[in-house]
Amino acid sequence: MFVQTQKTPNPNSLKFIPGRIVSNDGSHEILNKEDTKNTLLRNILSINGVTGIFLGKDFLSINKLNEGNWDDIQHIIISYINEYYAEGNKCIIDKLNQNEREESLSEIEKKIIHILETKVRPAVAKDGGDISFKEFIDGKVKVELKGSCSGCPSSTMTLKQGVQNLLTHYIPEVKEVLAV
Repeated sequence: MFVQTQKTPNPNSLKFIPGRIVSNDGSHEILNKEDTKNTLLRNILSINGVTGIFLGKDFLSINKLNEGNWDDIQHIIISYINEYYAEGNKCIIDKLNQNEREESLSEIEKKIIHILETKVRPAVAKDGGDISFKEFIDGKVKVELKGSCSGCPSSTMTLKQGVQNLLTHYIPEVKEVLAV
């Protein structure tokens, strides 16, 4: 198996693409090894300098401390990923999708989520991150940035010039987009 790596706009985040399904249960972010029982994730989070893991459908984004050096940890992460899949594991997060809170959302919130999922999420996933809807109150959309997008120097510009412009164009009720 060949695990590819890809730089992201965040210099402290690197995208690892194993060529296999990573999560069949949507995206997940794990910042603490005590928050998971998965051996691979615990091993990666035990590496000195690693601060978090974001898992998408077919990639992992690993975040490190600013002082850390990718040359020191990249090969260790790739080794752990190869070993995990070589043991016969089909994916890292293996759960069936659970019911969404779709029933309790307003029509505007459903439109916001649709635009985020179809137009924004694929773009940020290419950079090793994710964006998820949190709430819509008084014209303000609150979203959570994860993976490479979390703490990225260009995320504020992306949020305002990209996401906010897109949502205000399609949904006049949206006045501002904020990260939580």
